[in-house]
Amino acid sequence: MADMTVTLCGVAMKNPVTVASGTFGSGREYDEFVDVSRLGAVTTKGVSLTPWEGNPVPRIAETPSGMMNAVGLQNPGIEEFLKTDIPFLRQKDTRIIVNVCGHSVQDYVGVVERLQDEPVDLLEINVSCPNIKEGGIAFGVDPKQLCYVTREVKKKAKQPIMMKLSPNVTDIKEMARAAVEGGADALSLINTLTGMKIDIHKRCFAVANRTGGVSGPAIRPIALRMVYDVCHTVDVPVVGMGGITDWEDAIAFIMAGATMVSVGTANFRDPFSTARIIAGIEQYMDREGISDLSEIRKCL
Repeated sequence: MADMTVTLCGVAMKNPVTVASGTFGSGREYDEFVDVSRLGAVTTKGVSLTPWEGNPVPRIAETPSGMMNAVGLQNPGIEEFLKTDIPFLRQKDTRIIVNVCGHSVQDYVGVVERLQDEPVDLLEINVSCPNIKEGGIAFGVDPKQLCYVTREVKKKAKQPIMMKLSPNVTDIKEMARAAVEGGADALSLINTLTGMKIDIHKRCFAVANRTGGVSGPAIRPIALRMVYDVCHTVDVPVVGMGGITDWEDAIAFIMAGATMVSVGTANFRDPFSTARIIAGIEQYMDREGISDLSEIRKCL
Protein backbone atom coordinates (compact mmCIF):
# COMPACT_ATOMS: atom_id res chain seq x y z
CA MET A 1 0.00 0.00 0.00
CA ALA A 2 1.37 3.40 -1.01
CA ASP A 3 2.37 5.76 1.80
CA MET A 4 1.28 9.24 0.74
CA THR A 5 2.38 11.04 3.89
CA VAL A 6 4.87 13.89 3.60
CA THR A 7 6.58 16.10 6.16
CA LEU A 8 6.80 19.85 5.63
CA CYS A 9 8.96 21.75 8.13
CA GLY A 10 8.44 19.02 10.71
CA VAL A 11 4.67 18.97 10.18
CA ALA A 12 3.28 15.60 9.05
CA MET A 13 0.67 15.72 6.26
CA LYS A 14 -1.48 12.75 5.27
CA ASN A 15 -0.86 13.47 1.59
CA PRO A 16 0.98 16.09 -0.52
CA VAL A 17 -2.06 18.05 -1.70
CA THR A 18 -3.16 21.46 -0.45
CA VAL A 19 -5.06 24.33 -2.09
CA ALA A 20 -3.78 27.67 -3.36
CA SER A 21 -4.65 30.65 -1.21
CA GLY A 22 -7.61 32.63 -2.50
CA THR A 23 -9.12 29.73 -4.45
CA PHE A 24 -10.70 27.76 -1.62
CA GLY A 25 -11.64 30.36 0.98
CA SER A 26 -10.94 28.58 4.23
CA GLY A 27 -12.81 25.47 3.18
CA ARG A 28 -16.34 26.41 4.21
CA GLU A 29 -17.34 27.32 0.64
CA TYR A 30 -16.33 23.85 -0.59
CA ASP A 31 -17.50 21.83 2.39
CA GLU A 32 -20.62 20.47 0.67
CA PHE A 33 -18.58 19.31 -2.34
CA VAL A 34 -15.28 18.17 -0.87
CA ASP A 35 -14.31 16.22 2.20
CA VAL A 36 -11.95 18.89 3.53
CA SER A 37 -10.45 16.33 5.89
CA ARG A 38 -9.12 14.45 2.85
CA LEU A 39 -6.66 17.25 2.09
CA GLY A 40 -3.12 17.16 3.37
CA ALA A 41 -3.59 20.79 4.37
CA VAL A 42 -5.90 23.73 3.76
CA THR A 43 -4.13 26.93 2.80
CA THR A 44 -6.48 29.75 3.74
CA LYS A 45 -7.36 32.90 1.89
CA GLY A 46 -5.05 35.84 2.55
CA VAL A 47 -5.47 37.35 6.02
CA SER A 48 -4.53 40.94 6.82
CA LEU A 49 -4.28 42.89 10.05
CA THR A 50 -7.39 44.96 9.24
CA PRO A 51 -10.25 44.33 6.79
CA TRP A 52 -9.46 44.88 3.10
CA GLU A 53 -12.19 45.74 0.60
CA GLY A 54 -10.23 44.56 -2.41
CA ASN A 55 -10.29 46.03 -5.91
CA PRO A 56 -13.31 47.42 -7.79
CA VAL A 57 -15.38 45.12 -10.02
CA PRO A 58 -15.15 43.48 -12.49
CA ARG A 59 -12.32 41.52 -10.92
CA ILE A 60 -12.20 38.22 -12.83
CA ALA A 61 -11.86 37.40 -16.52
CA GLU A 62 -11.34 34.22 -18.50
CA THR A 63 -8.13 33.78 -20.47
CA PRO A 64 -7.00 31.03 -22.85
CA SER A 65 -6.40 27.95 -20.67
CA GLY A 66 -6.89 29.87 -17.45
CA MET A 67 -8.20 32.98 -15.79
CA MET A 68 -7.11 36.40 -14.60
CA ASN A 69 -8.07 37.87 -11.24
CA ALA A 70 -7.68 41.25 -9.62
CA VAL A 71 -9.61 40.56 -6.41
CA GLY A 72 -7.02 42.41 -4.36
CA LEU A 73 -6.95 40.10 -1.34
CA GLN A 74 -10.37 41.07 -0.03
CA ASN A 75 -10.79 39.71 3.49
CA PRO A 76 -12.46 40.66 6.79
CA GLY A 77 -9.21 40.88 8.76
CA ILE A 78 -7.47 38.72 11.35
CA GLU A 79 -10.00 39.09 14.18
CA GLU A 80 -12.94 37.87 12.10
CA PHE A 81 -10.76 35.12 10.63
CA LEU A 82 -9.91 33.82 14.09
CA LYS A 83 -13.56 33.96 15.10
CA THR A 84 -15.00 32.06 12.13
CA ASP A 85 -12.45 30.23 10.00
CA ILE A 86 -10.12 28.67 12.57
CA PRO A 87 -13.01 27.06 14.54
CA PHE A 88 -14.32 25.55 11.28
CA LEU A 89 -10.94 24.16 10.24
CA ARG A 90 -10.28 22.78 13.72
CA GLN A 91 -13.24 20.43 13.19
CA LYS A 92 -11.50 18.90 10.16
CA ASP A 93 -8.76 16.30 10.14
CA THR A 94 -6.31 18.40 8.12
CA ARG A 95 -3.38 20.73 8.66
CA ILE A 96 -3.86 24.50 8.59
CA ILE A 97 -1.63 26.85 6.60
CA VAL A 98 -2.55 30.53 7.03
CA ASN A 99 -1.72 32.89 4.18
CA VAL A 100 -0.61 36.25 5.58
CA CYS A 101 -0.72 39.50 3.59
CA GLY A 102 0.08 43.11 4.36
CA HIS A 103 0.87 46.57 3.02
CA SER A 104 3.98 46.92 5.19
CA VAL A 105 6.40 44.92 7.32
CA GLN A 106 4.47 46.06 10.38
CA ASP A 107 1.26 44.63 8.90
CA TYR A 108 2.84 41.24 8.30
CA VAL A 109 4.40 41.16 11.75
CA GLY A 110 1.09 42.19 13.35
CA VAL A 111 -0.77 39.25 11.81
CA VAL A 112 2.03 36.82 12.65
CA GLU A 113 2.04 37.99 16.28
CA ARG A 114 -1.73 37.53 16.46
CA LEU A 115 -1.32 33.95 15.21
CA GLN A 116 1.48 33.01 17.64
CA ASP A 117 -0.73 31.08 20.04
CA GLU A 118 -3.38 29.94 17.58
CA PRO A 119 -3.73 26.28 16.53
CA VAL A 120 -2.28 26.67 13.03
CA ASP A 121 0.57 24.62 11.57
CA LEU A 122 2.40 26.89 9.13
CA LEU A 123 2.32 30.47 7.86
CA GLU A 124 2.53 31.29 4.17
CA ILE A 125 3.71 34.88 3.72
CA ASN A 126 2.28 36.44 0.58
CA VAL A 127 4.83 38.94 -0.70
CA SER A 128 4.07 38.32 -4.35
CA CYS A 129 0.48 39.22 -5.14
CA PRO A 130 0.51 41.51 -8.23
CA ASN A 131 -2.94 42.92 -7.51
CA ILE A 132 -2.04 45.43 -4.83
CA LYS A 133 -0.16 48.62 -5.48
CA GLU A 134 1.82 48.70 -2.27
CA GLY A 135 3.47 46.19 0.04
CA GLY A 136 3.45 42.81 -1.66
CA ILE A 137 4.70 43.70 -5.11
CA ALA A 138 7.70 45.65 -3.78
CA PHE A 139 8.79 42.91 -1.38
CA GLY A 140 8.23 40.17 -3.92
CA VAL A 141 10.50 41.53 -6.66
CA ASP A 142 13.37 43.02 -4.62
CA PRO A 143 15.72 40.45 -3.05
CA LYS A 144 16.89 42.83 -0.31
CA GLN A 145 13.31 43.68 0.69
CA LEU A 146 12.30 40.03 0.51
CA CYS A 147 15.17 39.07 2.81
CA TYR A 148 14.24 41.89 5.17
CA VAL A 149 10.55 41.06 5.51
CA THR A 150 11.38 37.35 5.89
CA ARG A 151 13.80 38.12 8.70
CA GLU A 152 11.33 40.39 10.51
CA VAL A 153 8.49 37.88 10.26
CA LYS A 154 10.74 35.03 11.35
CA LYS A 155 11.62 36.92 14.55
CA LYS A 156 7.98 36.85 15.68
CA ALA A 157 6.62 33.63 14.20
CA LYS A 158 6.13 30.60 16.41
CA GLN A 159 5.10 28.46 13.44
CA PRO A 160 7.37 27.65 10.46
CA ILE A 161 7.20 30.34 7.77
CA MET A 162 6.88 29.70 4.06
CA MET A 163 7.55 32.60 1.71
CA LYS A 164 5.36 32.65 -1.40
CA LEU A 165 7.52 33.78 -4.32
CA SER A 166 6.49 35.96 -7.23
CA PRO A 167 7.23 34.78 -10.78
CA ASN A 168 7.35 38.39 -11.97
CA VAL A 169 11.11 38.59 -11.56
CA THR A 170 14.20 38.17 -13.71
CA ASP A 171 15.77 35.39 -11.64
CA ILE A 172 13.58 33.25 -9.35
CA LYS A 173 16.71 31.56 -7.95
CA GLU A 174 18.00 34.87 -6.62
CA MET A 175 14.69 35.46 -4.85
CA ALA A 176 14.72 31.97 -3.36
CA ARG A 177 18.21 32.50 -1.98
CA ALA A 178 17.16 35.86 -0.50
CA ALA A 179 14.19 34.33 1.29
CA VAL A 180 16.29 31.49 2.69
CA GLU A 181 18.94 33.98 3.81
CA GLY A 182 16.20 35.80 5.71
CA GLY A 183 15.26 32.60 7.54
CA ALA A 184 12.47 31.05 5.46
CA ASP A 185 11.68 27.49 6.54
CA ALA A 186 10.02 26.69 3.21
CA LEU A 187 9.04 28.32 -0.08
CA SER A 188 5.87 28.17 -2.17
CA LEU A 189 5.69 29.08 -5.85
CA ILE A 190 4.53 30.32 -8.16
CA ASN A 191 2.01 33.02 -7.56
CA THR A 192 0.19 34.48 -10.56
CA LEU A 193 1.85 36.18 -13.52
CA THR A 194 0.81 39.77 -14.18
CA GLY A 195 -1.31 40.07 -17.32
CA MET A 196 -3.91 42.18 -19.10
CA LYS A 197 -7.05 41.59 -21.15
CA ILE A 198 -8.88 44.18 -23.25
CA ASP A 199 -12.52 43.92 -24.32
CA ILE A 200 -12.33 45.28 -27.88
CA HIS A 201 -16.13 45.46 -28.20
CA LYS A 202 -16.62 47.60 -25.10
CA ARG A 203 -13.24 49.30 -25.59
CA CYS A 204 -12.29 48.81 -21.97
CA PHE A 205 -10.16 46.62 -19.76
CA ALA A 206 -11.67 43.27 -18.83
CA VAL A 207 -10.93 43.93 -15.15
CA ALA A 208 -11.31 47.32 -13.51
CA ASN A 209 -7.79 47.16 -12.11
CA ARG A 210 -6.44 47.03 -15.70
CA THR A 211 -4.02 44.24 -14.81
CA GLY A 212 -4.51 41.02 -12.89
CA GLY A 213 -2.87 37.76 -11.94
CA VAL A 214 -2.97 35.11 -14.66
CA SER A 215 -3.32 31.51 -13.46
CA GLY A 216 -4.36 28.12 -14.78
CA PRO A 217 -2.88 25.53 -17.18
CA ALA A 218 -1.40 28.22 -19.45
CA ILE A 219 1.24 29.06 -16.83
CA ARG A 220 2.06 25.46 -15.83
CA PRO A 221 5.27 25.06 -17.91
CA ILE A 222 6.61 28.30 -16.43
CA ALA A 223 5.69 27.24 -12.91
CA LEU A 224 7.23 23.79 -13.33
CA ARG A 225 10.51 25.28 -14.57
CA MET A 226 10.67 27.74 -11.68
CA VAL A 227 9.90 25.03 -9.10
CA TYR A 228 12.65 22.87 -10.60
CA ASP A 229 15.13 25.76 -10.53
CA VAL A 230 14.36 26.63 -6.91
CA CYS A 231 14.43 23.02 -5.71
CA HIS A 232 17.91 22.68 -7.22
CA THR A 233 19.12 25.97 -5.77
CA VAL A 234 18.12 26.03 -2.09
CA ASP A 235 17.83 23.33 0.54
CA VAL A 236 14.39 24.01 2.00
CA PRO A 237 11.10 22.28 1.19
CA VAL A 238 9.03 23.70 -1.66
CA VAL A 239 5.27 23.70 -2.25
CA GLY A 240 4.78 23.79 -6.02
CA MET A 241 1.80 25.32 -7.78
CA GLY A 242 0.74 26.87 -11.04
CA GLY A 243 -1.83 25.32 -13.36
CA ILE A 244 -2.07 21.93 -11.68
CA THR A 245 -5.31 20.29 -12.85
CA ASP A 246 -4.79 16.54 -12.49
CA TRP A 247 -2.63 13.92 -10.78
CA GLU A 248 -0.16 13.81 -13.67
CA ASP A 249 0.58 17.50 -13.21
CA ALA A 250 1.03 16.92 -9.48
CA ILE A 251 3.49 14.07 -10.05
CA ALA A 252 5.51 16.24 -12.46
CA PHE A 253 5.92 18.94 -9.79
CA ILE A 254 6.99 16.32 -7.24
CA MET A 255 9.52 14.90 -9.68
CA ALA A 256 10.82 18.46 -10.14
CA GLY A 257 11.45 18.54 -6.39
CA ALA A 258 8.28 19.79 -4.70
CA THR A 259 7.43 18.32 -1.29
CA MET A 260 3.77 19.28 -1.69
CA VAL A 261 1.57 20.61 -4.48
CA SER A 262 -1.13 23.25 -4.34
CA VAL A 263 -4.27 23.27 -6.49
CA GLY A 264 -5.73 26.66 -7.36
CA THR A 265 -7.66 27.63 -10.49
CA ALA A 266 -8.81 24.02 -11.03
CA ASN A 267 -11.03 24.40 -7.94
CA PHE A 268 -13.18 26.95 -9.76
CA ARG A 269 -13.73 24.72 -12.77
CA ASP A 270 -14.19 21.51 -10.79
CA PRO A 271 -14.75 21.61 -7.02
CA PHE A 272 -13.83 17.91 -6.86
CA SER A 273 -10.40 18.39 -8.46
CA THR A 274 -8.40 17.98 -5.24
CA ALA A 275 -10.12 14.70 -4.40
CA ARG A 276 -9.44 13.41 -7.92
CA ILE A 277 -5.79 14.42 -7.73
CA ILE A 278 -5.27 12.72 -4.36
CA ALA A 279 -6.89 9.52 -5.65
CA GLY A 280 -4.87 9.69 -8.86
CA ILE A 281 -1.55 10.03 -7.04
CA GLU A 282 -2.40 7.06 -4.83
CA GLN A 283 -3.37 4.90 -7.82
CA TYR A 284 -0.22 5.91 -9.68
CA MET A 285 1.96 4.94 -6.72
CA ASP A 286 0.26 1.56 -6.41
CA ARG A 287 0.49 0.93 -10.13
CA GLU A 288 4.18 1.87 -10.32
CA GLY A 289 5.14 0.09 -7.11
CA ILE A 290 6.15 3.34 -5.39
CA SER A 291 5.94 2.92 -1.62
CA ASP A 292 6.96 6.48 -0.69
CA LEU A 293 6.95 9.75 -2.64
CA SER A 294 10.57 10.34 -1.69
CA GLU A 295 11.41 7.68 -4.29
CA ILE A 296 10.42 10.01 -7.13
CA ARG A 297 10.88 13.45 -5.58
CA LYS A 298 13.61 15.46 -7.32
CA CYS A 299 14.40 12.46 -9.51
CA LEU A 300 15.41 14.62 -12.50
